Amino acid sequence: MEENITQAIQAALAAAPKRKFVESIDIAFTIKDIDLKNPTNRIKEEIRLPSGRGKEVKVAMFATGEAASKAKEAGIKVISPQEIEDLGSNKTRAKTIANQHDFFLSEVPHMGLIGRYLGTVLGPRGKMPRPVPPTLDPGTIATGLRSTVVVKSGDKMTFHVTFGTVEQSESDLVANALEIYNRIISKLERGAGNLRSVYIKTTMGPAQKLEVIL
Repeated sequence: MEENITQAIQAALAAAPKRKFVESIDIAFTIKDIDLKNPTNRIKEEIRLPSGRGKEVKVAMFATGEAASKAKEAGIKVISPQEIEDLGSNKTRAKTIANQHDFFLSEVPHMGLIGRYLGTVLGPRGKMPRPVPPTLDPGTIATGLRSTVVVKSGDKMTFHVTFGTVEQSESDLVANALEIYNRIISKLERGAGNLRSVYIKTTMGPAQKLEVIL
């Protein structure tokens, strides 16, 4: 399968026109013979990419005191709990902050307040904060998240995920795509037999079909 993924990535990169921005590169799955109306059959996976995401990943944390200090040292944007209610009453600002960050963390005591005031903004974006107990270092958690992607099918048979950028090496992209592919088929009852098609493409480039080995 690694060889087929390599060929599809090579074709996608070769077919991508030059752009004035750094394009991402995605892998898209269309699955079959699975009842996604049943939530237990839906795909929802957090996958650590072995070669990283190839771009800056922004993490924010709702924190005070020592946790806030540790977060700042780790390059995490700190949002004070006092701001939660204000953000809840200013949806435009709340949406801006939600869109500016890939992941959110929070000290455990603030989770209820966040759900009450920001749940309608963060929830639909899949960005509700991950609780950080006092015994854990937020910097360590953020380091892991910076190379993590979330794959979600919801109730759709076709879903996709970004696994890098065109600036990464071919070997890095292959390693990332292979990690995602293997994880997805491991969650399907018949493995690759539940795949209708898989495509790889850059942001603006044409899709390249990945030949799936059954």
